Amino acid sequence: MMKVLLMNGSTTKDGCVFRALTEVASALAQDGIETEILQMGAIPVWDCMGCGFCHNGGRDRCIYEDDVVNEWLDKVEGADGFIFGSPVYFSHPTGQFQAVLDRMFYAGGEYFQHKPAAAIVTARRAGTTVSIDALNKYFTNACMPVVTSTYWNMVHGNTPEQIEQDTEGLQTMRNLGHNMAWMLKCLEAGKKEGVLPPKMETQHRTNFIQ
Repeated sequence: MMKVLLMNGSTTKDGCVFRALTEVASALAQDGIETEILQMGAIPVWDCMGCGFCHNGGRDRCIYEDDVVNEWLDKVEGADGFIFGSPVYFSHPTGQFQAVLDRMFYAGGEYFQHKPAAAIVTARRAGTTVSIDALNKYFTNACMPVVTSTYWNMVHGNTPEQIEQDTEGLQTMRNLGHNMAWMLKCLEAGKKEGVLPPKMETQHRTNFIQ
């Protein structure tokens, strides 16, 4: 069975982002896709130090073992698709979540390649589209098809109870889940017919300052 990982980048375990992710997960389950919601929580998170440990000797792991990054990377390799969720802080995803994603994509970027992904955000009011754009850049830099919905992937509310009132936002989450399931099944059907992801060129690396 195909599986989608839903990553909760909120420091609040069962808050607004979790409510939105559960709506996506319910739609995926209806379409026969296994799901797992990963909770970042409020533990301290290291920023990427650029030490290069993860690329030495083919480790594909971060040097820091005391937060969620390596635990999540262990799950990423076997997953087929991803939903990344964050609340909006100062018109941006949370700093902790971006630090996690920086390190995950730097250490294990090959595990994400050619797997569908989508970003969702929650906000009391504004900053949503900027936050979605910031998260989408991880996907477009890692050869990941971006899954869309019937509106931008956002829900509004300051509490999970308020999220319930954003019926269009929750509808958007359900449609996103169904679109993710559809894309996964299309990709799987293509693989069965011999349509495989292309091999990426990596030999060129241009430095603008010589």
